[in-house]
Amino acid sequence: MMNYMQVNPFIARWAVLLPLCSVLIWSMNIAVTRYVTEFISPVSISFYRWLVAFIVLTPFMLPQLYKNRVLILQHWKQLAVLAAFGMVLYQGLSYSAAHYTTANNMGIINAFIPVFTIIVSIFILKEWPNRFALAGCCISFFGLMLVIAKGQWGGLLSLGGHMGDAIMLTAVFFYAFYGVFLKKWQLQIPLFISVYVQIFFALLFHLPFVLYLGLDAINAQNAASVLYAGLFPSLAAPLLWMLSIQYLGPNRTSIFMNLMPIATAVIAYYWLAEQWTVYHSVGTALAILGVLLAQKKAWVAKKPLIE
Repeated sequence: MMNYMQVNPFIARWAVLLPLCSVLIWSMNIAVTRYVTEFISPVSISFYRWLVAFIVLTPFMLPQLYKNRVLILQHWKQLAVLAAFGMVLYQGLSYSAAHYTTANNMGIINAFIPVFTIIVSIFILKEWPNRFALAGCCISFFGLMLVIAKGQWGGLLSLGGHMGDAIMLTAVFFYAFYGVFLKKWQLQIPLFISVYVQIFFALLFHLPFVLYLGLDAINAQNAASVLYAGLFPSLAAPLLWMLSIQYLGPNRTSIFMNLMPIATAVIAYYWLAEQWTVYHSVGTALAILGVLLAQKKAWVAKKPLIE
């Protein structure tokens, strides 16, 4: 990986477009997920998404697969677990949540992944957050509850009206496990090989659901959504994100993820005619504030080393 501190300033300046494009692609995918609910079942689009990505990657990955076969055989169980949490549980539940909640809510809840990652790290990595991370978690959680309650705290008691938000919350919680397991294992496998093998396991894990629930046919109404999901958020966005980490570094890149709720809101407003309300604005602001505050953990830990 190149040293992002030594990159030409001109290239680095334009490199900010890389994470921005990734965020826009992922935000668009949330809107696509909401849009396509009328035309294809959650299990169908989830299966087709990874099938498209698998077909596209196969010609390029097969030689690399053979070259890295020893590493893959050593870590296939970990890769299977990552696929289960990141590609099946997270993505599958997201498609299910889209049937019961708005793209706006999905985008905001998705922004809580860093906070949930801190919580999951307590139990798996035994990493206890400092006061900044704890404060950030509390602030973000308050914002999350505000969004789910739609600005009316008494509305939290009517649980039936929040099923989609609860499903999306569960999906985000599972994705936090994905990130923590990545950190715990730190597999020394080329990234795209790792993704390719995870996609393979994801397809296998989908088979029982496909056999039980069946697959919807791809038609003129859902084909574009399936292709978009299989190509852009599955392949293009991660590649652009990796390049941005190389040019900008992980810390500067991660900040762009805070734009996802805003980008999702703009797309949902113009495409899906979803309204952006005051509680969305306040909830998003609290979510971003909480995430930024939680990220002070790394800065505080490194400060004494600089001094």
